Amino acid sequence: MAHTVENHTVENHTVGNYTTESSDSAVIDLLRRSDCLRISELASAMSVTATAVRQRLNRLMAQGLVDREQRRGDRGRPWHVYLLTEAGRRQTGNNFTDLAMVLWHEIRSIRDPEIRRGLLGRLSGRFTELYRNQVTGSTIEQRMKSLAQLFSSRDVPMEVSEDGQLPVLTAVACPYGDLPEQDGSICALESMLFSEVLGQKLRLSQCRLDGENCCKFELN
Repeated sequence: MAHTVENHTVENHTVGNYTTESSDSAVIDLLRRSDCLRISELASAMSVTATAVRQRLNRLMAQGLVDREQRRGDRGRPWHVYLLTEAGRRQTGNNFTDLAMVLWHEIRSIRDPEIRRGLLGRLSGRFTELYRNQVTGSTIEQRMKSLAQLFSSRDVPMEVSEDGQLPVLTAVACPYGDLPEQDGSICALESMLFSEVLGQKLRLSQCRLDGENCCKFELN
């Protein structure tokens, strides 16, 4: 379903128990990148008015995805900042359909928990087949950017930055929902997948399960 807000066509997306507009998803993505932001900072980043940002924040707070906190400095009036709730951090634009199909197919075919290591290897191989031909570039940085664009096109925002001389792949949102909290081995699968697709070994240097805002993958 679509409707018009401020002369822009806005799509609605249903994820889990939540329905968010694409403009609201932009707010969520910005808050994922920072611990907290003020309305003026969000308005500047999105090139919209403060009133438009307030409307979006009000919707997201009503859905339990965003919270507001008051901050005080040494001088002057207190101010409000906005940050994601735990539910907001788990929010992604769409369910990761490929993961659901591959993961549940493999899990249901295995009853013995002793072969979990084999499961990770098979899952990584299946995903590599799905994505390898879609990732292009002659350098590791180019391939990382191609992979980030591929995932971002599926509403799972990723970025590539440089830490010193080496590129770093950052998963701004987790594509696996609550699954990592139930089984952290999915993080090992993701590292294996990215390494296979990119053709170079990566390590998980920062993880949301450890309380970080996002997951980062660096060259090993």
